[in-house]
Amino acid sequence: MTTLMFKSKAISWKKTGLIIKPQTDKWWSLSHAMVPTPDNLGGGIFRIYYSSRNDKNQSHVTWADVDLNEPFHVVRYSESPALLPGDLGCFDDNGVTPSCIADIGNGEKALYYIGWNPGSTVRMHIFGGLAISKDGGESFQRYSRAPILERNRTDPFLNTAPWVVKADNEFRIYYVSGCGWEHKNLPRYNIKMGRSLDGKTWQRDGHICIDFKDATESALARPYVIIEDGIWKMWFAHKGDNYRVGYAESLDGIEWVRRDDLSGIDVSSTGFDSDMIEYAAIVRHEERHFMFYNGNNYGYDGIGLAVEE
Repeated sequence: MTTLMFKSKAISWKKTGLIIKPQTDKWWSLSHAMVPTPDNLGGGIFRIYYSSRNDKNQSHVTWADVDLNEPFHVVRYSESPALLPGDLGCFDDNGVTPSCIADIGNGEKALYYIGWNPGSTVRMHIFGGLAISKDGGESFQRYSRAPILERNRTDPFLNTAPWVVKADNEFRIYYVSGCGWEHKNLPRYNIKMGRSLDGKTWQRDGHICIDFKDATESALARPYVIIEDGIWKMWFAHKGDNYRVGYAESLDGIEWVRRDDLSGIDVSSTGFDSDMIEYAAIVRHEERHFMFYNGNNYGYDGIGLAVEE
């Protein structure tokens, strides 16, 4: 285990309320704005990819451009989905949710996403997919109709929510990996890591980055990793009864020390994030951190914004 002296302090977050809401006049956006996935467009403008749902509860990837120069506001919403559910019978035929967007070279921007597929003996199957943009993120085409994170010998259950970082001449993927099912409706999953030379084909050996803190925990979700001041920092969601935001640090991005108390944010007493808070995404602009996040019912009301005080 890596020995790490925590020099970081919890960021003092000021919640500003909902910044992105479902666009209910659009057929693919009748509810939810789930899993905020930011892309820095420059000048304080961040494109936030997320998924909204249609009348069949199927997720579609869409986006909103947010201006983080005060007053914080949405500049515009997408007029069409950026990615639709996959073909019937594919791993993502019942919905797609963004998880990470990254430049992978050769003018390509990669959208790593979650593909949803209904189960039979279990409630659902979810695996990690990849779509590629060659026009700066305006449009995406699937790299493959098959998942890039499928079952293997070390990960025989669900494998999803990929987050990709380029470091040390390689790509690293942090992802949610199933450990089993308590019953049909309750999977257990933690956070693992894999490696790639091109950001498309991954080698995985089952290395666990973040594990359950105790027997009351059943889910560790959506890792979000940045490297800041030489320290690898990860925000993630963890759940016993309801999701909360967790935090961990690492010196090498491989061995992690968990310190949920440094996440700096919790549920509110009332409002859209009073029961649960999850799927944090952290960006910096003009020396301040900003957090986009979801609240109750997995982002049913939209995406909240918290600002470093």
